[in-house]
Amino acid sequence: MRIALEPFLPDVRQDRFSNRPAYYAASMPLIAVNGRELHYAEQGEGPLAVLIHGYPLDHTLWLDQLAGLSDIRRVVALDLPGYGLSERVTGRPLTMEALADDVAGLIEALEYEQADIVGMSMGGYVALALWEMYPEAIRSLVLANTRSGADAEEGKAGREAQAQAVVADGRQELAGKLAGALLAPSHELVAAARLRTMVEATPVETIVATLRGMAARPDRTGMLATITAPTLVISGEEDGLIPPLDSHEMSTAIPGSEFLVIPGAGHLSPIERPDAFTEAVRRFWE
Repeated sequence: MRIALEPFLPDVRQDRFSNRPAYYAASMPLIAVNGRELHYAEQGEGPLAVLIHGYPLDHTLWLDQLAGLSDIRRVVALDLPGYGLSERVTGRPLTMEALADDVAGLIEALEYEQADIVGMSMGGYVALALWEMYPEAIRSLVLANTRSGADAEEGKAGREAQAQAVVADGRQELAGKLAGALLAPSHELVAAARLRTMVEATPVETIVATLRGMAARPDRTGMLATITAPTLVISGEEDGLIPPLDSHEMSTAIPGSEFLVIPGAGHLSPIERPDAFTEAVRRFWE
């Protein structure tokens, strides 16, 4: 795995980030991992924590946690390939295994051997693949609003239909549908605003590649019993996509894991109830 640090050069790369202010792009680091540039934001010092966003989001999902946990960790929120300020991707599926390989490469590139991993939704799929492929890289594990099982045939068909729809109708239509599906009925306006901002900034090609990558992921339920890292499973009380009961079943399959339901949160608990989410992770780490 070849890795290297390099500075961001806004004058030659700004065209990739035309929807971002120049000062924003110039202030954010890029790192070369597995032959492509990944962007990350960070705050704090000490043991490394890597936060992995869900679909079709980016590192700004974790803005509250970057600030709220930086006194006890070097908190790194990355943009997965194709997302945020990271290098664009082709139309090939973004598999969970390839994304896990990138996370492992990021940890190595930052000159750490291990990290506390926090994965939400698709980020949880990536975290489970990371455990299967690089268990030694995980100090502890937070699995938020996620599941270990594979998509059923109906779910795979639904992802393909969403891929076709976003190409035909655009990201604004998708953002509106996701707000209704992912957020709790009583959500704050700011949560919907951040969700819409993230979705509408994600390239359509990335969305299609991710949907097909998620549809191809294997069932990792049988692997849960092998997880020996300290693990916290978080669910949202009003998560209609992955209900608390499903998350609790996953938690019971992980030896010694903790389980927590965040009141009033839907599927996007880090932005719907940021203080409660941050405090849960803080207590778990401490």
